[in-house]
Amino acid sequence: QVHLVESGGGLVQPGGSLRLSCAASGISGTIFSLYAMGWYRQAHGKERELVAVIRSPGVTNYADSVKGRFTISRDNVKNTVYLQMNGLKPEDTAVYYCNGERIIAGQNVWGQGTQVTVSS
Repeated sequence: QVHLVESGGGLVQPGGSLRLSCAASGISGTIFSLYAMGWYRQAHGKERELVAVIRSPGVTNYADSVKGRFTISRDNVKNTVYLQMNGLKPEDTAVYYCNGERIIAGQNVWGQGTQVTVSS
């Protein structure tokens, strides 16, 4: 059973940076590499939205609102996906969730979420 655990959230001032990590357990690195890994976020009172997704071998997609500021990456040896967030804005405030999807295996897994607050 795949288990995802996020870390790295916190309080940061506008213009600051944070790096989120999502560690996957319960699967080998080979299987992890077959998952499309994504970061989603949900602000208070709003629907969950896609922030960024990375597939192997490293194809990435970003929401327009974060292009040029956020970078998603993965380490298939450490079974970890990262979200480097630069130039943070108050509107980036949300709970950030890690997602792992492997459609062919019918797998869609969510982490518990980590709070990111951008405020002065």
